[in-house]
Amino acid sequence: MISYAIANLEQQLGLPLFDRETTRRAQLTEAGAAVLAEARTVSHSLDALRAKVGSMLSGLEAEISIAVSVLMPGDRLVDVLTGFQARFSTVALRLECRGVGRSPTIRHQRTIGHRDRGRGLGRYGPAIEQISVGDVEMLPVAAPEHPLVTADAETPGSARDHVQLVIADRTPLSEGQEFGIVATRTWRLSDLSSKRTLLLAGIGWGTMPTHLVQADIDAGRLVELHMPEATHRRLPFTAIYRADKPPGPAGCWLIQRFVEQSSVGTGTGSSASI
Repeated sequence: MISYAIANLEQQLGLPLFDRETTRRAQLTEAGAAVLAEARTVSHSLDALRAKVGSMLSGLEAEISIAVSVLMPGDRLVDVLTGFQARFSTVALRLECRGVGRSPTIRHQRTIGHRDRGRGLGRYGPAIEQISVGDVEMLPVAAPEHPLVTADAETPGSARDHVQLVIADRTPLSEGQEFGIVATRTWRLSDLSSKRTLLLAGIGWGTMPTHLVQADIDAGRLVELHMPEATHRRLPFTAIYRADKPPGPAGCWLIQRFVEQSSVGTGTGSSASI
């Protein structure tokens, strides 16, 4: 039966897979070895397809789309996604890091982001579910040569006269609202890396996540500002998702892992959306 199947396959492919003449025991030809390697690849792909279909039939998502605040510490994100990859190998992932305050606007998307303390996430409306997943410490900082460092920054109103660097927020949900802005002049940036670069150059002042600037503060490249208008604070992280599109098993696991992180004190905060 096996010999017949092999002979039939050779006939279909139009080339010999085994050498039956030069050795007493049939050996793979060079072409046969190449076909075997391809066949194993196809077999593995078929197994993966069967596993993925089985997971989908059991309710597991085929793909997760998650938008994470740029304020989220990288080690938290790596910890979550490492566990996610090990546990849900058949689930595809789309990850987007978003500017401060941005929230989910895409179907099926979940978000981990921040909210402004005092305003809360009620502004998202009743159609959005919200789960607290920790917080992040924010510090107002500037370069050592900045006027707010060399002058009396503790004088009320002093920060208003100097350029404040802020992360741009273009989400429709927060249109017309300003969060944490006290200066009359602002420069709006798209990412924290650019903001840190300008802060180090002495161009403006601004608040930054502690985990991103602590090394700069320790090395004297940046100085924490003590201003009445912009003291250090903690911004909560909140997982949010549409009530009519709740996450499946993989999405729920992601959110729960962020919750577990915050319960053991690994978190610093902002919003995420799934």
